[in-house]
Amino acid sequence: LKKGGGASLPLGKECCKLVAQYDNYNFRHFPQEELMPIESAYAQGLDNYASENWSDCIKFIELSLRLHRLLKDSVTYCIRNCNASHVQLQEPVMASSTGDMQIFWRILMRASCLKKCRMHFPALSLPYPRKEVMDDFDNRLPYRYMYFAYVQTDDLQKALASAHTYLQRNPEDPVMTRHMNQYKREFDLEGALIDHEERPYEVSFLKAVTLFNSEDFSSSISHMEQALSQYLQQYSLCQAMCHGACDADLPQTKDLYPTLADAYVDALRCEVKCEENLMPNVGGYFVEKFIATMYHYLQFAYYKLNDARSAAPCASSYVLFDPEDKVMRQNMLYYQSYREQWGLDDHSFTPRVEALRYYNHTTLLKQMLAFAENYLQSEVG
Repeated sequence: LKKGGGASLPLGKECCKLVAQYDNYNFRHFPQEELMPIESAYAQGLDNYASENWSDCIKFIELSLRLHRLLKDSVTYCIRNCNASHVQLQEPVMASSTGDMQIFWRILMRASCLKKCRMHFPALSLPYPRKEVMDDFDNRLPYRYMYFAYVQTDDLQKALASAHTYLQRNPEDPVMTRHMNQYKREFDLEGALIDHEERPYEVSFLKAVTLFNSEDFSSSISHMEQALSQYLQQYSLCQAMCHGACDADLPQTKDLYPTLADAYVDALRCEVKCEENLMPNVGGYFVEKFIATMYHYLQFAYYKLNDARSAAPCASSYVLFDPEDKVMRQNMLYYQSYREQWGLDDHSFTPRVEALRYYNHTTLLKQMLAFAENYLQSEVG
């Protein structure tokens, strides 16, 4: 950090500690002495914040963040493991195997798998946080508290990293934005703005855009394809987390089907929200229609390399998500007009497999959620 006429604050080893906040974290080997409910750790952090005990505030909020990651990683592992294994299970032969019995058998086998898996991960035996608490973590609110705590302990570098991490999710927070702008006026912050929750696809996407703007289209394509693959993987993990994170406040009832419906609708809401939660922030603005944006870049980059066979499917993929885009429609007409010169066939004008799968999945989720909420609400009325 450099200030004014050359005065500086050392980065050195402390900077490396910032980058490596989760370096010693391992969800399979989490320290036994640190295990506690997320809500308890978070509440102790907030209590210490209120009493201005800054060191303990930082200690417990950082612990709550590690516990939150531990919970997410543990749930995701079990869900994915059981998704992969349950398809190999043979259903028992029953003399009168009805549709309900077959569904119930699958639920039993899946529940059995999850129960066995959870026994191996201590975090899953702890009380599950309330939805309001999980929302705080999804919105990165703990980093806002840590920013002010670090300011009070005169640890500017960690304060800046906490502020930046929070602002990546909450760019319109007026207080935090004002603080950050003040630092930017006083210091050279290059290398100091670290996002502790940065996801791999965000790094690849930014690199791809930088290379695209410098007209290194070949390298840009490589990084953008990587970003696309990483995003879809992260989206899949988010979906998996939803099936292990149903609202703990679901009403207790002995009616089987209403209980299942409530749990499933809660999971649907979570799945639909994955797109919003994974939307990257670039320069203070969220990249809406993120997956479509990646196909837009890929289409143009492939075109600049005279690779229409790769460009046309990217254009078709983009149109799935933004069918009214006039520019991309014109691009599609261009490829169709010169299909013989480019060596294109009918298959060239179909969306890429992963794009179609993602579009169909997200569209179906939204339709199912809208139907379920409307139907269940009308039943109540």
